[in-house]
Amino acid sequence: MMMLKTLLITSLLGWVKCQESQSMTSEEKTVIRDQIIEMFDHAYGSYMKYAYPADELMPLSCRGRVRGLEPNRGDIDDSLGKFSLTLIDTLDTLVVLNKLDEFEDAVRKAVKDVRLDNDVVVSVFETNIRVLGGLLGAHVMADLLRQRGDRMQWYQDELLHMAKELGHRLLPAFNTTSGLPYPKVNLRYGVLNPLSRTGTESDTCTACAGTMILEFAALSRMSGESVFEEHARKAMDVLWDRRQRGSDLVGTVINIHNGEWVRRDSGVGAGIDSYYEYLMKAYILLGDNVFLERFNIHYSAIMKYISQPPLLLNVHMHNPTVSVRSWMDSLLAFFPGLQVLRGDLKPAIETHEMLYQVTKQHKFLPEAFTTEFRVHWGQHLLRPEFAESTYYLYKATGDPYYLRVGQSIVEKLNAYARVPCGFAAVQDVRTGAHEDRMDSFFLAEMFKYLYLLFSEKSQLPIDIDDYIFTTEAHLLPVSLSTTKPPCKGNITVRALASSLTQETVPVSQEEDLFTHSCPSTETLFPNNPSFAKTIRDSYKYLTGVGRAFRPLPVREIELPLHDNGMEPVEFLKSMGISLTPLNELAAGDTGNLKEHKGVYRVKLVAEVSQTAEEEEVVPHVVQLISPPFLGRTVLTAGPAKFGMDLSKQEHGVKGSIVKASPYTACGPIDNTVELKGRIALALRGDCMFAAKARRLQEAGAIGVIFIDHREGSNSEETPLFQMVGDGDSTEDITLALVFLFSREGAVLTAALEEHHNVDVLLLPKERQLGHDKTEKHVGMNIKLRLAEEGELEEGAARGPTLEFVLEKDEVLLQEEELGEERQSQQQQKFCAKATENDRTEPCSADSSQTPNSGPNTNP
Repeated sequence: MMMLKTLLITSLLGWVKCQESQSMTSEEKTVIRDQIIEMFDHAYGSYMKYAYPADELMPLSCRGRVRGLEPNRGDIDDSLGKFSLTLIDTLDTLVVLNKLDEFEDAVRKAVKDVRLDNDVVVSVFETNIRVLGGLLGAHVMADLLRQRGDRMQWYQDELLHMAKELGHRLLPAFNTTSGLPYPKVNLRYGVLNPLSRTGTESDTCTACAGTMILEFAALSRMSGESVFEEHARKAMDVLWDRRQRGSDLVGTVINIHNGEWVRRDSGVGAGIDSYYEYLMKAYILLGDNVFLERFNIHYSAIMKYISQPPLLLNVHMHNPTVSVRSWMDSLLAFFPGLQVLRGDLKPAIETHEMLYQVTKQHKFLPEAFTTEFRVHWGQHLLRPEFAESTYYLYKATGDPYYLRVGQSIVEKLNAYARVPCGFAAVQDVRTGAHEDRMDSFFLAEMFKYLYLLFSEKSQLPIDIDDYIFTTEAHLLPVSLSTTKPPCKGNITVRALASSLTQETVPVSQEEDLFTHSCPSTETLFPNNPSFAKTIRDSYKYLTGVGRAFRPLPVREIELPLHDNGMEPVEFLKSMGISLTPLNELAAGDTGNLKEHKGVYRVKLVAEVSQTAEEEEVVPHVVQLISPPFLGRTVLTAGPAKFGMDLSKQEHGVKGSIVKASPYTACGPIDNTVELKGRIALALRGDCMFAAKARRLQEAGAIGVIFIDHREGSNSEETPLFQMVGDGDSTEDITLALVFLFSREGAVLTAALEEHHNVDVLLLPKERQLGHDKTEKHVGMNIKLRLAEEGELEEGAARGPTLEFVLEKDEVLLQEEELGEERQSQQQQKFCAKATENDRTEPCSADSSQTPNSGPNTNP
């Protein structure tokens, strides 16, 4: 009995100690909160000191990023509109962090300095969530402080007027037949104006079109102009109407003119993420049940097809039982937070724990990672989505575990991202190398969520429960639905919504506890503070950190390949699919493979055309011929199976090189004037080689040099491959095309940045300038076997053979004649003779030492 009591007391003490290690005292929280404020001061102070009024800070260069003055980064730069982006995006963060003096000063700067009529093409989506949302959130905060009477008494709704001006400058994007907005707009000239330099786009992402309703509805209700909310609702209606009726899923990219899906993969990460978020939050902000009904229908489909706890895998919207890729992007880290809003905590805890394990393995969430939790894309842009979900889970559970998760985020940012002039994005989590960028969302979101995580409500200058966060973490008052009623005509047509709903949802649709209510910890896990821990524990060693990694069981899918070139294999690898021969997989229990929702065994079914000999990849080169290179710099390149055949061009193709804009060449080309008659540089990725080539050919380029987007790839370590088309006819593509790996491409781009005018020559390697032609080597297939001297293998083919005779003192290569009847069929003569010092030397072709010709190549 005494032994039992001792064991019981020991167990209780162990449990208490475990709980204490997770708990966090108010003093600890204060220390971390002060640390977060210091980090914010470092980041915001560096922006104001080194970058303002530029849009963003370049933390490694300690200067501002001004569009047009820095090298074009393609679509990334569409966030920059010369409107002091980081300042506007940070305004309401200053209030949350109780920096009210700094807030008032920043508002004065914004009102005085920021212009919204610049002749620049910007992303409609990014400008809406960052700038329009930032102006609205800051206006709400300024108005609140003014009403309190102790500051901002000078404020006369200037930020709201700026928001309204910006809203009108974004409206031309909605001038489409479908109601879906163009992805880009010129702030001064709109979309269809001849001076706009945009309006040729035909596609937009689902999130781009479906992440307007919060900001536009808030603008309508605050300004009294209904036009903004009407357009945003129309775009949401179109996306809902175009969902796949069988699965209730939406695709990733849609045509803005006819509403047809361009990319049909469906998930909760990049390209779709905030569409789902805004359906739920539009209901919370506006009180319109239509948005909640749509969200619940989508959510059921997500949990049925996409959620494979703890994973969230993209599927095909028309065939949702098939996963289309085996990697996840970091943007899906917001989803556990959205699940908390709905009250579905168990899968939220599972996915969040998986993400936390990945951060423990790689320090940060990689931009993309495989289902085996390996790095797929190594970048980390200081994204806040994981911190966002951590905040929501802590508020829902009160579990101090999530405070420790937040503490680890703070520590890793300071240890691995902090630089003298701010915080720098991580170029590759595997190497820790930095990138010269600090996106505005880092100040808008990261510090807001981290500060709120470690703060009590009484320590905040506002009642945070009175607001809903936009996708950029800007604060909009939930009272809008009651204090600011919808403008006339702004209610989505009920008949339409009802008819659309009834098509896919029976009247007896099964609803769960939280279909029409908010989460309650009392209902979710009454009197059970360890609820979250019991869920987490099963995923504690998911990535192998802390104990030996045991791969998950696999289930098979067949993936047909209809091309015998290298590019399909390269394409699969770029998707994160691990290619492992079936015979190399360890044998194991396969009884329950079909039930497992995890890693897949992929069986490649390839159609290989029978050819007399394996197709040879002819190496090409990019030869730099302008001063100071003068042909001495030669970069090994891969050819293409389509476009101009450079092997038939006596002198190759010569021209000056120009970077395409956008660099990936996957959208309308912005710099057609510069490209005409020149050779374009284009980054691999985002779309097929053929699509890039067609766009650049239409822009007037005479050739294209594709550069690999995979960091560190090079021709010495990676076999060359031939670029292939997109499955359709490529006869229309006639320009010269070559491919450079990343390391060789870096040499070329560095030369362009330094000398600005660089001429190159594209041609097969054997024809490069200053290159002496060498005799082509002749290959032979030789069959070897070990046998006693003089012994002839029974049944061996009668013909010329090579016999290696191994003796103690010398090595002799002899050729014996075993079949005179085939002498006349041989065209090449070889022989080998042993010299005095045991070396073998070739005989001349007419040597009489061996009357027989070369070896039989058909063993």
